[in-house]
Amino acid sequence: METDDVSVREQLFHNRVRETIICVLLFTCLYIVSYLILTHFKKTAEFVTDDAEDATVNKIVLWLCTFTLSVAVCAVLLLPISILSNEVLLTFPQSYYMQWLNGSLIHGLWNLVFLFSNLSLVFLMPFAYFFTESEGFAGSKKGVMARVYEAAVLLLLLALLVLGIVWVASALLHDNLARKSLYDLWEYYLPYLYSGISLFGVLLLLLCTPFGLSRMFNVTGSLLVKPRLLEDVEDTLSCTTFEEESLSRKLKCGSTCWVKLNMEAMKKEYLTVQSKRIALEMRRKASPWQRNLGYPLAMLMLLALTVMCVLMVCFNVLELLLDETALPRGMEDPHLGMASFSMFGSLGAAVQVVLILYLMVSSVVGFYSSPLFTGLLPRAQDTHLTEIIANCVSLLILSSALPVFSRTLGITRFDLLGDFGRYNWLGNFYIVFLYNMLFAGLTSASLIKTVTWAVQRELIRAFGLHRLPLTVSRSTVPFRLLLASGLSKIQ
Repeated sequence: METDDVSVREQLFHNRVRETIICVLLFTCLYIVSYLILTHFKKTAEFVTDDAEDATVNKIVLWLCTFTLSVAVCAVLLLPISILSNEVLLTFPQSYYMQWLNGSLIHGLWNLVFLFSNLSLVFLMPFAYFFTESEGFAGSKKGVMARVYEAAVLLLLLALLVLGIVWVASALLHDNLARKSLYDLWEYYLPYLYSGISLFGVLLLLLCTPFGLSRMFNVTGSLLVKPRLLEDVEDTLSCTTFEEESLSRKLKCGSTCWVKLNMEAMKKEYLTVQSKRIALEMRRKASPWQRNLGYPLAMLMLLALTVMCVLMVCFNVLELLLDETALPRGMEDPHLGMASFSMFGSLGAAVQVVLILYLMVSSVVGFYSSPLFTGLLPRAQDTHLTEIIANCVSLLILSSALPVFSRTLGITRFDLLGDFGRYNWLGNFYIVFLYNMLFAGLTSASLIKTVTWAVQRELIRAFGLHRLPLTVSRSTVPFRLLLASGLSKIQ
């Protein structure tokens, strides 16, 4: 009997060591990727300075931001990893090489993401901001440690302020919860605070995702070569090239010309024409398959994914009306490898993963496209450290709310694990039902508006270009170009 107990303890120890190694390797890979992303956007001048103290502080803050961004990426991958792990275990139930992939590992990942999300939002990111702004207390010896002390004191005061506000709010709602949150800070206060942050993230996703789904068509269209109906690319490129040369000559002789020119407006016009000329050259170099097939297929794929999201949400609304078990809830054991989380099997699970990642990308696009957060859009090699902190916090709020967001909309049937399923508002039928209806309505309205406006714009452009050859023959185009060039020389 004692031998059996020893073998069980050894097995538990080996399982724990294996899970720890896998989590460390996964987080290390995400940390390296996050560091490369942040170094691409950070402002180099802030890290190459004569003041060694500022450079050290900036490096420490960058490491904290990298840790936060790694947690955000891991939060995005939580549901896809869980869904795919279940399908892999269903496909290879007796495989020796898949024994490490179990419910304990997935449950541990969810708990670690919840823990590190709390740590980053409540402690690390506020400390990073105070650390960059601190200079040390008056009269203290200058140095990095003086700035650490000041940042720590400010963080402590902020934590006491937030603790008091949340405790008063919980006392107004639930008196017993207020006492428990005061006596047991880790067990009740932090999950309660994170529940409020997650609710804010879910509401932010509700606003940003429908707008981002409509913006995805414009963003994808700007990255691909668009087919233009009834347009001669060579003639348009020739006209644009002559116009660019004309503006270039005007800019060169603008200081000596007797005509007073608005140089700033002309520079903007020159840059616009130059970008148009580059886009036309790319379209001319593109193959017919890329020009006539790539763009329509990409647009059809985006349209299909968006329509699929709306249909799944509508189906979830019907389930909410007919079955109370459709409400999102938490579970203690994921029971991987027992049954598929999609009625269509592995194909449906793969579609769920694609839709979850598509919703996350759309929410990020919508977040940075909204007027309130456009200023946070990072710029390559020109993003200040405070802006990097704000971006990491925003992305962490969005990504940590993604599992709750996806389960609430019915995109997946994988229930929430760990403390993610302890949110009080998840079991409220009216909140979940209203949330689904708002998302379906906003997404449908944005989709209809985007598609109709895009069709109208393309038809107007097509028919406008179609009337041009009726008034100007092809043989007169060179004369028109020469005339424009001659007029530019006279000016």
